[in-house]
Amino acid sequence: MLKNQLLNTPGSEETLYQGPNTFSTVMAVGNQFLHKGLYLKAVESYTAALAQKPKDKTCLVSRSKCFLRMGDCDNALRDAEAALKQDKKFVKGLYQKAEALYTKGDFEFALVFYHRGHKLRPELQEFRLGIQKAEEAIENSVGSTSVSHSLKLKLESKGQLLFASKGEDTKMLQPVSLLRRKREMKQKKSTKSKNERTAKQLLGELHSDKEYLDKLLKDEGLTTGKMQCGERVHDVLLDCVNYLHTRSEFWRQQKLIYTRERTRKLMQKKWNKSSHRPISDPARFVLKSLREIDRALISGDAKGSLEDAQDVMKTVEGWTEEMLPNKNEVMANLHCAMGNALMELGEMCEALSHYEKDLELAIQGDLLDVKSNALDNIGRVHVQSGRLAEAIEVWKQKIPFIHDSLEKTLLFFEIGRCYLELHFYTEAAEYARESLEAADEIEDEKWQLNANLLVAQSEFHLGDIRSCVIHYERALDRARVLGDVCATDTIEKALNMARQNSVQ
Repeated sequence: MLKNQLLNTPGSEETLYQGPNTFSTVMAVGNQFLHKGLYLKAVESYTAALAQKPKDKTCLVSRSKCFLRMGDCDNALRDAEAALKQDKKFVKGLYQKAEALYTKGDFEFALVFYHRGHKLRPELQEFRLGIQKAEEAIENSVGSTSVSHSLKLKLESKGQLLFASKGEDTKMLQPVSLLRRKREMKQKKSTKSKNERTAKQLLGELHSDKEYLDKLLKDEGLTTGKMQCGERVHDVLLDCVNYLHTRSEFWRQQKLIYTRERTRKLMQKKWNKSSHRPISDPARFVLKSLREIDRALISGDAKGSLEDAQDVMKTVEGWTEEMLPNKNEVMANLHCAMGNALMELGEMCEALSHYEKDLELAIQGDLLDVKSNALDNIGRVHVQSGRLAEAIEVWKQKIPFIHDSLEKTLLFFEIGRCYLELHFYTEAAEYARESLEAADEIEDEKWQLNANLLVAQSEFHLGDIRSCVIHYERALDRARVLGDVCATDTIEKALNMARQNSVQ
């Protein structure tokens, strides 16, 4: 097992505890735990390190990451803010605070800190994606036509309270308040109508069911009655309506509802107008363009995303490093974007070419995260093209860049699946077990199901039927917990077949 090999090598989890407990040593232990996904142990190590250097901003951000992955948003935010007290322009601290605020659901404040980080380090993809997801979350949860409008309403409300508290003449405020009240009433009607349309779109066929249940709730003769089990009809109907409302709100947060063709046309018009103007702020131009490229791809317009990326690439290629710091990283991002669009369009050879250029630029600039992402994308192209051996070799290069247990789960599962399809069953079983071990660490039931299935299939081909049956049984348990009826039926058939083989 790879984990056992790691534990028996210098610098592993066991050997790190040897020697004096210096700050750097304890930090290294915490980093090891963080990368393995053992967040509670990592927090203990970082806390011990902070006892020696209470104001170390890097350690505070690392502990904040652990808290956030454990679901403790308050402590994650507290550590991020403590790091920023030492340095208000600490980029990792800004990003961590934004992430903590976003996870708490404070999307507007998260957006502010994503923007601050972007202003300092415009070339970093994390801030660009952070801005995008925060804006989308605000639009989806608030239901306003624009993020700026949502923020403006909040500021106006706060401003009104602040102004009234200063003891100004209330008579002077009355006309403004009346106008504002009329606007708010008009806006509420518009918002209600829009929310109804959005709910209908989100619920789909279930919307007619919700309307029917609402009508039943108004029938007093029906709702006052009781069912055979003794439960009130009103309570049952209300539970159903509340459930549909809850699902609608959840989907509003999660689904990206775009008017795709209209958005694309508007973006193209803006692009055509701006392409003839001199660019005064290259960094801002690039960031805005990359966000539009991402939006187009997410909304399903792969061709438009590709065309936009190509246009930006032509512009960026003509700039010097003085005009655009970290030009290589921007170029790498653009090659990655073009590769993603080409993958969606089914142009595998061209996609591979752009991903390889992305990797080349990452190696030149020593951009580790970009390199890891490029390797992942190259591996995906090889799999789509049926070159499984090449995919395995590329993905193995990515292993040193793994940051957490979820990433480890996914990567080892993909490698194991490739080995299984190539009929290298011993290697498939090894990587499947590594994937399962990582999934168990984070208690991810979906990936526990997938990894157990991969182990079972590998062991079946190796002739270890007993182990195969055990892992099929574990996969079946996970499928039942997840309520996946289709997976349950399929696994039961495979399990019965394995048991028959064990009898024979």
